[in-house]
Amino acid sequence: MSSLSLAVRDSTTMLRRNLLHARRYPSLTLNLLLTPIMLLLLFVYIFGDTMSAGIGGGGADRSKYIAYIVPGLLLMTIGSTTIGTAVSVATDMTEGIIARFRTMAIHRGSVLIGHVIGSVLQSILSVVLVGAVGVAIGFRSTDATVLEWLAAFGLLVLFALALTWIAVGMGLSSPNAEAASDQAMPLILLPLLSSAFVPVNSMPGWFRPIAEYQPFTPAIETLRGLLLGSEIGHNGWLAVLWCLGLAVLGYLWSTSKFNDDPK
Repeated sequence: MSSLSLAVRDSTTMLRRNLLHARRYPSLTLNLLLTPIMLLLLFVYIFGDTMSAGIGGGGADRSKYIAYIVPGLLLMTIGSTTIGTAVSVATDMTEGIIARFRTMAIHRGSVLIGHVIGSVLQSILSVVLVGAVGVAIGFRSTDATVLEWLAAFGLLVLFALALTWIAVGMGLSSPNAEAASDQAMPLILLPLLSSAFVPVNSMPGWFRPIAEYQPFTPAIETLRGLLLGSEIGHNGWLAVLWCLGLAVLGYLWSTSKFNDDPK
């Protein structure tokens, strides 16, 4: 069997293992998924009228705020889901299963690849569920073309891949699952400091560069442009650069920790 065939076979086995584990223990994924759904419902039904008046500069219109907030919550969902990946990787490292895998005749990288692909699939499924809630409460994207929908989907997958590699690195560098969860918290806190809930130009001047050029804001604005027809500007290439940069950084960090970690 060739090296490529061995890698594909073992990565598929590890992917199946991680998906079965997620199915048998869904509480972590569900708990992380509830956060963006709760925020979506809270901001739309409690703050929606006030926030829409401030964003649109006119009267209260909750439907406008639904359109504004859903793209940000979709990307926040990815950040929430990948926290579970960090916890899962740290659990594998501390419970000894990784050490057992290392003694077996399997492709070394398949353990990480299984985690990464499984996490990306869970992230996209979570995005679909949150998006369905958004559609149920009034979100519509009637002007987006098929090409724009495909580009939006590609952006979500690329963003999930980038954050997943970062989460895997966090899990490998954490001494236990609790520490991994704490270390991965920025993945859900950063969207709160982005344009997910309010425009960047409404923030204090000293804070705007932080909000504008962090990873989430360019991705959120690009997704809004693709789904709602708003101006994308420089956010498109910034979002792609952030995704590629984080993916490469996370991959190098993860493989280095996995190869060197004595646990």
